[in-house]
Amino acid sequence: MSQERTRRLGNVVLHLVSDGICWMDGGAIFGVVPKTIWQRVAEPDPQNRVPMELNCLLIETCDEVILVNTGFGPKMSPKEREIYRIPESRLLANLAELGFGPEDIHIVINTHLHPDHCGGNTMYKDGKLVPTFPKATYVVQEQEWHDATHPNERTRAVYLAENLLPLEERHQLRLIRGEEHIVEGIRCLPTPGHTFGHQSVAIESAGEAAIFLSDMAPWAVHLERLAWTTAFDVQPLQTVDVKRSVRQWALRSNALLIFEHDPRVPWGRLQEDAGVLRVVEA
Repeated sequence: MSQERTRRLGNVVLHLVSDGICWMDGGAIFGVVPKTIWQRVAEPDPQNRVPMELNCLLIETCDEVILVNTGFGPKMSPKEREIYRIPESRLLANLAELGFGPEDIHIVINTHLHPDHCGGNTMYKDGKLVPTFPKATYVVQEQEWHDATHPNERTRAVYLAENLLPLEERHQLRLIRGEEHIVEGIRCLPTPGHTFGHQSVAIESAGEAAIFLSDMAPWAVHLERLAWTTAFDVQPLQTVDVKRSVRQWALRSNALLIFEHDPRVPWGRLQEDAGVLRVVEA
């Protein structure tokens, strides 16, 4: 795996900022794909868990500092940390190494509201839950917010009010509908399937393009193989269609692909060889 964590894309600087590595059940990550097949690309531990990076993306434009996703964050209980084999939240420490404090973040984009993507939205301060990034506007798809605040039997375990409601209470929440430009060159792109309101983040600057895929394709192999979807996807067939469309765009634009969970390939580009598409490390 490339250890390079910072890239320049046109006039924009991209930093991969990790909240750590967690371990999740391999069957959940690879869905209906048999273990005899998926373990060729992801070696499980004795509890059938595979490593999952918690890559968040820090985007520096000329005028804004934007953070995409916030990892599990600091609020997990010791039992939860044991379940996911993640000893501590590293996001704020890794931001500090880049010279950024919580007050330096202008915008936080949540691709969706599962806890490994938005747990760091909030933190405890003087015993009260508050937004971790006090000056930031948090951007979420309206559909995702509705689903997260009206969970059902299947989703209530992953949509946690503690990660969400302080944003609304402090008037730091911005809900959007569909595709929308957040600032010049940065747009939220609906990529439903994993959740109904899932979005990815496209970055375009000076003729170059990149996309933060999030859980549309958590690993590179999920983008290479259309049929590979996670067991968490609420509409797996829609995920397949969305991935097909994104792959076509990525080929046309030679886009830099940014994978949130892949421990080996954080950055990649899509290449076609004899009709077969492969992600090559970039």
